[in-house]
Amino acid sequence: MDISDSTILHIRTARTDPAGQAQDAAMAAALEAICFPPEQAASPTTIAERMASYADHFWLIEDEGGTLLALVNGLCTNERDLSDEMYEDASMYDPDGAWQMIFGVATAPAAQGQGLATRLLHTVIETTRTHGRQGLVLTCLDDLVPFYARLGFVDEGLSASNHGSMPWHQMRLTLA
Repeated sequence: MDISDSTILHIRTARTDPAGQAQDAAMAAALEAICFPPEQAASPTTIAERMASYADHFWLIEDEGGTLLALVNGLCTNERDLSDEMYEDASMYDPDGAWQMIFGVATAPAAQGQGLATRLLHTVIETTRTHGRQGLVLTCLDDLVPFYARLGFVDEGLSASNHGSMPWHQMRLTLA
């Protein structure tokens, strides 16, 4: 899939009406399943629970036909560091939290390499700034450290996270 300049893309947050949210959760879970190994991908149940708790913290890019091409999701909290518990416990969400945690950044394989994740992350960063939060925190594998660094995230070294039994770098973008 080649995203040309004439391709109409829509950036939005997840829907809050039950039918729309169920559809968004199913699409998000399917995208997670193809973009991450099983031990790292959020389950359909986890995605649905997250979306029910904080739909406005699921940013989606879809084409004009409604196909989900990329997503970013995560909760807000006053905790400074991303912990493994946050991935599974949607109740840790604090709508007034100082930090926007990012759990997942995924782009459909056919749409990769065309700047969609970068475009979506710029939206997330600006939304986080608009809400007056201190910044964003994510964890990533070694090979993605340069990608996030180009967006202004600073590598804080290996995280305490053991999500999916992998070593993760914690990266932070401080806004305030």
